[in-house]
Amino acid sequence: METTPTLTDAPEVPVVLAIAGHDPSGGAGIHADIEAIVSQGVHPATAITALTVQDTVNVHGFVASDPKLVIDQALAVLKDMPVGAIKIGMLGTVELVEAVATVLARYPDIPVVLDPVLVAGGGGSLAENAVAAAIVEHLFPRATIVTPNAHEARVLAPDAADREQRGQMLSALGAEYVLLKGGDEPGEKVENWLYGVEPPRRFVYERLAGQFHGSGCTLSSAIAGLIAQGSDPINAIHEGLEYTHQTLMHAAAIGRGQLIPHRLFWADDEGGADMNDEPPGSSRVH
Repeated sequence: METTPTLTDAPEVPVVLAIAGHDPSGGAGIHADIEAIVSQGVHPATAITALTVQDTVNVHGFVASDPKLVIDQALAVLKDMPVGAIKIGMLGTVELVEAVATVLARYPDIPVVLDPVLVAGGGGSLAENAVAAAIVEHLFPRATIVTPNAHEARVLAPDAADREQRGQMLSALGAEYVLLKGGDEPGEKVENWLYGVEPPRRFVYERLAGQFHGSGCTLSSAIAGLIAQGSDPINAIHEGLEYTHQTLMHAAAIGRGQLIPHRLFWADDEGGADMNDEPPGSSRVH
């Protein structure tokens, strides 16, 4: 006689809460977060911080969500689900930064991956001028990992003279780890530097042709998903970088501008990588 499954029989699936803006092109923002989180075998829950007008070329404007609405969205998830990690992307206003900080204060034991989104890949602004300072004050001390790109790192640490000093200065602001992404830096190779370990660790990748829309969202969300699965932060950073590099290798020219990472490349019928294989290029970690 067959029995009906009960809630106690259901498998436990890790959860990541992604707090970020909506990108109608699906290349970045909450769409990218969802795909990258799902790719780690994790359930994505979301709180939407803004509605943007953007495409694969650039961002053309945004309307920020009401801060109370963002708090209510996040708390509705956190009170209902066993969230294993929180990923923070675009916030846009100081009020939203402060609102998210109040949520994190209520759940201090949940790991936080902070992608301090300030400017879109095409150069358009996704934040008010004062947002960077607010992020440093309110979110860095609560973050497990912060993942700034070259532009964001310079804005967040304006007095630093070079990459090493930027890494050290940002690492001193309270986050457990700071990953300086090197995709926007010059050079034949892409060098990503992790601070919060001694000595700082370097992750080196071949530079791929083209520009990409949503690579930062992909990386930070993948890291959050891996942490929710139980990975330690350093291993999650390594595996997240490997996964993101694969999404860029399989990126598609869907729009008229930047390439969109193929975050579900592993599901392709032909040519997809086996996600159970050993991560490619793990010897690239130095």
